[in-house]
Amino acid sequence: MLLAVLYCLLWSFQTSTGHFPRACISPKNLMEKECCPAWKGDGSPCGQLSGRGSCQDILLSNAPLGPQFPFVGVDDRESWPSVFYNRTCQCFGNFMGFNCGNCKFGLWGPNCTERRLLVRRNIFDLSVPEKDKFFAYLTLAKHTTSPDYVIPIGTLGQMNNGTIPMFKDINIYDLFVWIHYYVSRDTLLGGSEVWRDIDFAHEAPGFLPWHRLFLLLWEQEIQMLTGDENFTIPYWDWRDADSCDVCTDEYMGGRNTANPNLLSSASFFSSWQIVCSRLEEYNTRQALCDGTPEGPLLRNPGNHDKNRTPRLPSSADVEFCLSLTQYESGSMDKSANFSFRNTLEGFASPLTGIANASQSSMHNALHIYMNGTMSQVSGSANDPIFLLHHAFVDSIFEQWLRRHRPLKEVYPEANAPIGHNRESYMVPFIPLYRNGDFFISSKDLGYDYSYLQDS
Repeated sequence: MLLAVLYCLLWSFQTSTGHFPRACISPKNLMEKECCPAWKGDGSPCGQLSGRGSCQDILLSNAPLGPQFPFVGVDDRESWPSVFYNRTCQCFGNFMGFNCGNCKFGLWGPNCTERRLLVRRNIFDLSVPEKDKFFAYLTLAKHTTSPDYVIPIGTLGQMNNGTIPMFKDINIYDLFVWIHYYVSRDTLLGGSEVWRDIDFAHEAPGFLPWHRLFLLLWEQEIQMLTGDENFTIPYWDWRDADSCDVCTDEYMGGRNTANPNLLSSASFFSSWQIVCSRLEEYNTRQALCDGTPEGPLLRNPGNHDKNRTPRLPSSADVEFCLSLTQYESGSMDKSANFSFRNTLEGFASPLTGIANASQSSMHNALHIYMNGTMSQVSGSANDPIFLLHHAFVDSIFEQWLRRHRPLKEVYPEANAPIGHNRESYMVPFIPLYRNGDFFISSKDLGYDYSYLQDS
């Protein structure tokens, strides 16, 4: 019944998230490199007649990059979004969105003047109706085509520099799976060649701000899809867990008795099909994921490589991370020592802070532990546990920000891996957001965590 009501609600609310707006994919848009759609409220580009924004040239940072990516002009994600667009809507005041039709995070109302603070809660603190509503929202997103966004199924070169657009519809849930794939995919160099040492959202300073924005946009999408302006993503507090206590049919899906790699047939998610999980196949074909279903969600928690990940993170591990005073250090990649970001991400030991390529701890440990779809970066967001996990990772980031109160200048301005400098625009979002814009307290973005309020 709840799901049926939600389908009716769908027609009453507009969505606006990130990546390629449907209004900006014509040959004219791509060849003129302009994405300044009209706001429906007044019919003018970027809502200019109402003072919401205007169409402006994009100003790119010229700060030097780290040495990890030794190419120029081979990847559509370089100097995002300039390969596709060099003019977009620049919104004024409290407005946001690809056409300036939304409010900035934490602001509400017709003129975006009302401030609200939403609270993300532990999934085990949700009532049964609240939990079932969350699952219904996930299901609705999985079965609703994004009305405002499409995905490119070819590079700009394969589109003949925009004269032959190659885009495809995708459902709202899988849109975010695709975004996570696209930001982390390998660079296609032609023939059978790829460059693997590149990631615009992991293994570098932008890891935490990028996923913070990802969750905010996902949350906003569900709020607008359902009309539930109070919706927040629940988190899973995995500290000191002996096993995956959300892996039951009452929550995120139990184990299938006939095949331990599959979810129980009684799970909400047992019939879900995954996308964007076959990175090596795409690399071989020099192609992008096109959103085609690739089989069921896989998960076999605990039957993973225990040499790489001996255990799940402890409270002491989290406390050690929080004690690290440097957000970033050294090469600012996965070899960084005594870096809060690198330790929380899981490339450095939560006992010493020293990078260790043979171990996966903290954030990475949960991905490895799940031993399935969530264990490969490109397709990991297919598993809805991804949302609960990253909400808790974000809460640890928030604790560190509150404890150390860093200035925005603490976030590296230059010499980080490509896409990770402070003023770099985050791939692949349109409208545009900078890494440094999310190096601030969650309260300034309109949300908090229940366990941080309690403390």
